[in-house]
Amino acid sequence: MSRKRKLTLFLVLMLVCQANAQFGRNCELRQLKINIVNPGLEYEMALGTNTTLDFKLGMQFALDPALPEVYEEVGFFPAIAGQYRYYYNFENRQRNRRQIYGNSANYIAPAVAVFFPGTRTISSELVQGAFGYAGMVTGLQRSYNSGFNFSIDVGAAFYAGQFQGAILPVANLSIGWIINEKRWCVGR
Repeated sequence: MSRKRKLTLFLVLMLVCQANAQFGRNCELRQLKINIVNPGLEYEMALGTNTTLDFKLGMQFALDPALPEVYEEVGFFPAIAGQYRYYYNFENRQRNRRQIYGNSANYIAPAVAVFFPGTRTISSELVQGAFGYAGMVTGLQRSYNSGFNFSIDVGAAFYAGQFQGAILPVANLSIGWIINEKRWCVGR
């Protein structure tokens, strides 16, 4: 075998090993989920061994920071949200013979969301325009062979929009089903 072919073969093998190491064996490659609590779609894709990007599009319950008493009323607004999830207990779950299918593990994540509430009247004033938040959450996700899936996370975020910005709590609940192909777990 010529030196050029050996070098080419070596580079191809290195790329394959690097690609396998990049994806790891824990996270699902991709999941498309339907959420019934906050009606909409959720897409989660693997980035590494224990990390994913999670995007949500739909209606979502949220605090309305434009209200004078933020905690008295929860709004239901169209929203786009995203999280960069780091799952930190895949190995413990596997060691304890618990499944990790569907990214069934606990996570921490930077989280962002943008809400589009439309025009509304608050304290006799017309308020319009989008608002959003950026912060950190910690949570858990569980998925079952039937496709049933739920996740819950809590944290704090800085809310910004057409009001004075503030740090407020964040809580998300998703209950629904995985609607794409199952068992996309890498390396298994």
